[in-house]
Amino acid sequence: MAQEEKKKRRFFKDFKAELKKVIWPTPKQIVNGTIAVITIVLIVGTIVFALDLVFDLFNNRGINRIKEGILDRYSTTEEIPELGEDLGLDDELDFLMDLEDHDVYNEEAE
Repeated sequence: MAQEEKKKRRFFKDFKAELKKVIWPTPKQIVNGTIAVITIVLIVGTIVFALDLVFDLFNNRGINRIKEGILDRYSTTEEIPELGEDLGLDDELDFLMDLEDHDVYNEEAE
């Protein structure tokens, strides 16, 4: 127990000695560092915000072009299908399901 007590005292003595060696920043340095951090955060935040607006604009324009293409395609040939309406894809899906049943994609069948 005496050995552990000496180790603890030695640790705290060394700890205190190391803290005396630290060069602590002056209040002026703290203020300058804080201002620098806040400025950088604001600049980066502004850049991210601007990029978000630009990407959102491009995304919306792209989606609107796709919508217009779909509207043009269906308005010239037939009406736009309702949500959940059969689009005639059942035959293709059945064909793919049959392929899977016949182990076309399964390597173990070889």
